[in-house]
Amino acid sequence: MSASQRPAYLYRPMTAADVPAAHALSVQLKWPHRLEDWAMLQRVSEGFVVEDGGRLIGTAFACPQGDFATIGLVIVSNDYQGQGIGRQLMEQALEACGSRTAVLNATLAGAPLYASQGFIEFGLVQQHQGQAQVPAPVSLPAGEQCRPLRKADRVRQLTLASAGSGLDRQTVLDDLFDAVEHSVGIERDGQLRAFAMLRPFGRGRGIGPVIAENLEQAKHLIAVLLAQVPDAFVRIDIPAGSGLSEWLEEAGLKQVDTVAQMARGTPPQAVGIVRQFALVTQAIG
Repeated sequence: MSASQRPAYLYRPMTAADVPAAHALSVQLKWPHRLEDWAMLQRVSEGFVVEDGGRLIGTAFACPQGDFATIGLVIVSNDYQGQGIGRQLMEQALEACGSRTAVLNATLAGAPLYASQGFIEFGLVQQHQGQAQVPAPVSLPAGEQCRPLRKADRVRQLTLASAGSGLDRQTVLDDLFDAVEHSVGIERDGQLRAFAMLRPFGRGRGIGPVIAENLEQAKHLIAVLLAQVPDAFVRIDIPAGSGLSEWLEEAGLKQVDTVAQMARGTPPQAVGIVRQFALVTQAIG
């Protein structure tokens, strides 16, 4: 079909009223996101949809996070593939990024489209999931203790999350705090040094972000959270270089997918000694 023959689809900003139809689209594609997961992304991002005669057939999001914006949930109905709809949605998401550096996690199928739009791969993310065999927490050195987090810890959590990811996490964490079931941190010398959060997500629970100074802290935090939900299906998305993959496999969280981290410009970098051992979600980074 030539460009002049293609039907005139309606591209417009997403609203909260579009969330059920967007969720239904992802269900058709066998994506695991719950209605609540879509609603969260709609609240913290600029979303876009495309309609054909009132039927929602595609979505995309751009989530501003400081000098960066993460792009996610770029979906086109199987019935409408190959018509340039995904590219048009990406163009709208990129325009919403403005002067921010666009960052995304690309599936194998989506990577060629993003490369053609100027994105360069800078890393990999591994998706692990399953019903965990709760591991014994890794021992912490003398002077460090793990404890549940309180509302008073939120300012420090934001500082750590932003430093570990290189993204401004204010809006994202402000939304996540009320959804979290369990949040634990590691304290040393009276100051929070690392933390991790667990919440409902997808087919069960999601762990993320996990922000820590080192691998031992990250393992300890994850083990403590897994012990809170021993019978649950759990998902965690980790940078490929985190050092967690083999340990998660032994704990029953099998690697089921790998996606490429891509940026159109210089990618975000951790600041200081903490780093991000698990993402919030693939769509948010």
